[in-house]
Amino acid sequence: MAVDATSPFFDWVFYILQNYWPLFLRGATVTLIISLTGTIVGFALGILIGVVRTIPVDQNSHFIKKLGLKVVNFLLLCYIEIFRGTPMMVQAMVIFYGAAMVYNIHLSPLYAGIFIVSINTGAYMAEIVRGGIISIDKGQFEAAHSIGMTHAQTMLNIVLPQAIRNILPALSNEFVINIKDTSVLNVISVTELFFMSKSAAGNNFRYFEVFLVTCVIYFIMTFTVTRILRYFEVRLEGPSAYTIHGSQTVPEAEIKIMGREKK
Repeated sequence: MAVDATSPFFDWVFYILQNYWPLFLRGATVTLIISLTGTIVGFALGILIGVVRTIPVDQNSHFIKKLGLKVVNFLLLCYIEIFRGTPMMVQAMVIFYGAAMVYNIHLSPLYAGIFIVSINTGAYMAEIVRGGIISIDKGQFEAAHSIGMTHAQTMLNIVLPQAIRNILPALSNEFVINIKDTSVLNVISVTELFFMSKSAAGNNFRYFEVFLVTCVIYFIMTFTVTRILRYFEVRLEGPSAYTIHGSQTVPEAEIKIMGREKK
């Protein structure tokens, strides 16, 4: 398709799609790789930090143990506040160029982008996970400890499965945010979707048409991810009606529970 300055708007859109779709595809792929990997690693980091920050401090514990927990909690709190209180774009500049200048570590832009998104997500997920753990009824902790379970066993077998289910909407929201926030990584030359769009727009100076296409691609990615994660949320909620079997011999002991109707 031949176009010029007088060509209609949609002719330019079709021209851009026809000639630059490999750039858009490559950029969208890098965006998804960084956002997905960063969300998974950040979620794992958030679980680890959330569990550590909710370890109860027993007053009868040894002084060294209590001091160690306080120091660890202070360092983790510093990490959380720093990465939640500064923009990801600034973090990318500091980490990418700082590692090269101070430590002579030359990271590839892709690996640097994954690292930055991971630790940034970890700071947010740590507080989300901590909130999910705190939301679990304290009676479950007490019941687990009364039968001799350690804090780690209680977390792994009782608390975390419930907490993770409760924070799944926040996790999906963090994933969507990461898809959009990867655009700031173009400052360290990560070839994600926004970077590729700038390259395409610079060839013909049709910025509006190019970034309209980019906007649609971002929307398709975030909408698809949201629908997929929503499906898993509904699956984890279980059936809307179920029966508690109170007795194996007396049918009257069975209690039917009607849950809320799923939308």
